[in-house]
Amino acid sequence: MKEKENNVPDAAAGIDINTDENLSGTTHLNEPVAEESAMEKVKAELDESKDKFLRLVAEFDNFKRRNAKERIELIQTAGKEVITDMLEVLDDCDRAQQQLENTEDIGSIKEGVLLVFNKLRNLLQARGLKSMETINQEFNPDLHEAITEIPAANEGMKGKVVDEVMKGYYLNDKIIRHAKVVVGK
Repeated sequence: MKEKENNVPDAAAGIDINTDENLSGTTHLNEPVAEESAMEKVKAELDESKDKFLRLVAEFDNFKRRNAKERIELIQTAGKEVITDMLEVLDDCDRAQQQLENTEDIGSIKEGVLLVFNKLRNLLQARGLKSMETINQEFNPDLHEAITEIPAANEGMKGKVVDEVMKGYYLNDKIIRHAKVVVGK
């Protein structure tokens, strides 16, 4: 086998690595290899990405905890405003009860009770409550709950609501209670 002047066989001549520092060559085995520095760079980027990921996961966990806490607080205090407004009606009911016990004038008692009822209805309507109109309407199972069927007074009342046993209500245009009705057949 023919050797070059730097004692490297012809088969390895293309690599140009010299294991002896004293012999000429372009690279030596004890010099840092470019691949190692690239590996270190990739490792540093991976460590940085892992750190960012862990911080994002921790931040998301904190967000979920904070959101759950706020939701619980909202649920606990959601009815506070309505209850506060209802206290005025409750005060009126207490005054009406005192008047019922102390007076014999049926007309003034009736008037006072009607005022309390109207105040309650107005308060609930201001909060988005709306009663459902059912009498003489076509029976709709999405809105009505049929309690019973009775023979219709005329042909036009067949399949329509004849009587209302319990009113149905909407809250902000969403059904919160279906009307219980009697349907003509």
